[in-house]
Amino acid sequence: VTDCFVTFISSFFLSLPPPTTATMAMIIWFPVISILFVSASADVQIKATNNPADQLVAVLNSNRTAHKASALFDNPGLACIALQYIKAYQGNCDEVGGGPNAKKPADSEFAETFAPNCGVLASSLSSITGRLLGCESKYINPSEAFSEILMKNNRSLEILYSKNHTELGAAVSGSDGGSPYFWCVLFSGGKSNSSFVLEGSVAKVSRPGCFSGANDDCSAARNWSQTPYLWSIALAALIAMGYALG
Repeated sequence: VTDCFVTFISSFFLSLPPPTTATMAMIIWFPVISILFVSASADVQIKATNNPADQLVAVLNSNRTAHKASALFDNPGLACIALQYIKAYQGNCDEVGGGPNAKKPADSEFAETFAPNCGVLASSLSSITGRLLGCESKYINPSEAFSEILMKNNRSLEILYSKNHTELGAAVSGSDGGSPYFWCVLFSGGKSNSSFVLEGSVAKVSRPGCFSGANDDCSAARNWSQTPYLWSIALAALIAMGYALG
């Protein structure tokens, strides 16, 4: 049966007329363009998920659900504010934690500075029900940051598993793009559709730093500029095909 099928296919293609230049162009360029479009689309997908702040949220929610607590909504407005919270420390690790120089930003800064910098409507600010903040001289991966920096004591565990939270936002940032590195998670008891609302539904992206829920790549694992480059090649290939078919 297989031999008959192969013979039939061979006879079919041999009976076809010789391909024209346009047909050959389509045969050559179609797989090339397909590969380029798949590559560009895959790159976009990587960019949307390759963010240490998103990965930290995944670790937090995984630990909550493992302890019979509910997973929390990842609010990008709250996450952007978490990044602003980090920036308020101006790279001073000594001011983080329970040391003699420990500080935290004034509550007034949420409405006066953090919200405007993120494009969060001040009227939608909700109460902060907990925070986890840590600082390290070197960069480590999100799971290590969770276990080694943020989960410092029983108080940290109480904050993580609290039933008062309904949403969270995470941020990661170095100082001027380098060490020390800050990790921050803010929790809130607000409603996901009405708290920390972003103007135009888009958070203001600021560098250095990453925040969760924004579909924004911050890992620099691959160069974002490669994606427009791939699309440019694909467009050029389409134009070339158009001329060949013309």
